[in-house]
Amino acid sequence: MTDASALAQRSRELSILNTIAEGLNREIDLDRALHTTLERVVQLFELRTGWIWLLREDSGEFYLSAALNLPSALADVPRRMEGWCQCRESYEEGEMRNASNIDIIQCSRLKGLASGTDGLRAHASVPLYAHGKPLGILNVVSGDWRELSPEDLRLLTTVGDLLSIAIERARLFARSAQFGAAEERNRIARDIHDTLAQGMAATSLQLETADALLEAGADPAQIRQTLQRALEMTRANIEEARRSVLDLRAAPLEGKTLPEALRELVQTVAGSLHPQIDIDRELRPLPQRIEIGLYRIAQEALANVVQHANATEVELHLHGTSEQIELNIGDNGRGFGPVAVPKGRFGLIGMNERARLLGGTVELCSTPGEGTWLKVGIPLVGKP
Repeated sequence: MTDASALAQRSRELSILNTIAEGLNREIDLDRALHTTLERVVQLFELRTGWIWLLREDSGEFYLSAALNLPSALADVPRRMEGWCQCRESYEEGEMRNASNIDIIQCSRLKGLASGTDGLRAHASVPLYAHGKPLGILNVVSGDWRELSPEDLRLLTTVGDLLSIAIERARLFARSAQFGAAEERNRIARDIHDTLAQGMAATSLQLETADALLEAGADPAQIRQTLQRALEMTRANIEEARRSVLDLRAAPLEGKTLPEALRELVQTVAGSLHPQIDIDRELRPLPQRIEIGLYRIAQEALANVVQHANATEVELHLHGTSEQIELNIGDNGRGFGPVAVPKGRFGLIGMNERARLLGGTVELCSTPGEGTWLKVGIPLVGKP
């Protein structure tokens, strides 16, 4: 390689690293950081597609955290991206440790598929580590397939190092945000306590008034009216406290994954309805706000099934891709027609509001005598 070509190669490498580092430095959200890296790597290295496996912090299990331009054989059948594959096995056995271990691997997920592969059969695998701690794998694929040069493989190793740092930073930020959220919940809980105390003080005043009227021999109707106001205030205070605490408390998810919490919820709320639960085995960890939102929507939907559907069976499905999470809850109950839904029933307003705040949608499908399905879709890739 001449001095001029070496200089051009070095300039290209620095340009690529600068572009990727610049994109990562702007991101503190893990999902956006991963997709930013994939987009830039595929573009700058003139590749076709790519995906990223990460290891869960709690269990050490792999999950698909991001993907770009997957062939239809994989994109249309998400479960083909679950379970064992050769590159994941090589990573777990410690065969991917540095640049010399990066190799072109025949993709075991595409092996044997006759269509929908877009001609893709192999990928380059880049191990991701942070201070020796395993984080996951970056897989990238070209269209023709051409083998990447040793220079590009070394450059991808450096890109992997940058990505690993960004992953660790995003996770640290998420943990600090969760701690801040817990502190905020405690603050709000104190505010609720103060509000409840004021409400109880007003109720006590009404009762003292009723007692004074009784001592003075006042008209029983006046005494009854005062007691009625005290009773109404008590009921309102209890309901407000219950609603506020349930909305703010994240206890059902503390110490549990979303699948674990949902399974427990289904068994607790609808265990007598012969529930069927179908949740992706390798569901990716989700931002806390999305997990809490999905849990609350499921909680409301299952309560509606038990209270209103007159059903004997209920199903809950939770499936995710790198771009979207889908929650479906259905029953075999009485169903209803659109015009038969009383205004404000079935908690649709609350469920729609929760989904909308997460950038998602809620669809209700029901036919009289044939049951009801609630379909919720929440996007996982935020806009910068």
